[in-house]
Amino acid sequence: MIRINLLPHREEKRKAKRQQFYVSLGLVGVLACLMVFLGYTIINGYISAQESRNDFLKKEIAVLDKEIEQIKRLKEQIQALLARKQIIESLQQDRADAVHLLSELTKQMPEGVYIRSLKQVGEKVTLNGFTQSNARVSTLMRNVEASPWLTNPQLIEIKASTVDKRRLNEFTLELSMKREQPQQDKQDEGVK
Repeated sequence: MIRINLLPHREEKRKAKRQQFYVSLGLVGVLACLMVFLGYTIINGYISAQESRNDFLKKEIAVLDKEIEQIKRLKEQIQALLARKQIIESLQQDRADAVHLLSELTKQMPEGVYIRSLKQVGEKVTLNGFTQSNARVSTLMRNVEASPWLTNPQLIEIKASTVDKRRLNEFTLELSMKREQPQQDKQDEGVK
């Protein structure tokens, strides 16, 4: 019988398989490294894209914050201007009210009544004066009640006093002024 020694052949096959295993292992390692590098690159790309979006949003938010500040300042200026306008309108109305008050008082004042002082606070008017009799004060109160500009007369006090050796009655009278409605309000009421 012929004897063949298969050991070197087997040894060569084992060597070839080992070599093939190491090559496969190296290829798998290279492929794994390539996949990790590719995944890392893609994720970094996503992160940098998101960071650039975030930076863009931060810049836009800063621009919008500045615009919001400008809007707030404009609103404050508008409110200040509206307040000034309202004050000017009330002053315009008050300017005419003083004229109406003095005109009405001269029309409604009966003979024998003398005004010493006149004080106006808002719509309230306080009159201090002298009269020859109590009846003239009541006539003044009736005249005020009938007036289109004056209303609600209230006698605070009346007392006897002597002025320049003459016996007179000193009185204090409060009354209210009727405010004239602005033309636009009158037109609005006419429409309703």
